[in-house]
Amino acid sequence: MEQSTSETPQKTFTCQLCGLVSPYSYYGQKPPNTRAIVLLEECFVTKDPFTPDKEKFLVLGSTCSLCSLCVCVGSDCSLFYTKRFCMKCVNKHLDQFPHQVQAELAKKKQSSRAAIS
Repeated sequence: MEQSTSETPQKTFTCQLCGLVSPYSYYGQKPPNTRAIVLLEECFVTKDPFTPDKEKFLVLGSTCSLCSLCVCVGSDCSLFYTKRFCMKCVNKHLDQFPHQVQAELAKKKQSSRAAIS
């Protein structure tokens, strides 16, 4: 006879671009213990470790709507523009994004180059 444990196995989120690894407690659009919050995408969510408030949570990441790569919400890894896109797909399809998004990404690229120099 199998023993049942009350502990659920730890689920782990891993960004396939930067390698960020973090446990997550929920995947979806309506995090538990929140009142009327509905996220705009299916997300990997964890309880905010910096507050005792059960309603506070952190969004870790999601999947790219084009290639299904699992990516964190960090600006070096993904962009949310109506849907989540990994930066590989953003760069591959940059001409299909609005000019404001293209300009913002170009500005970011220039400032990161200046910081390296």
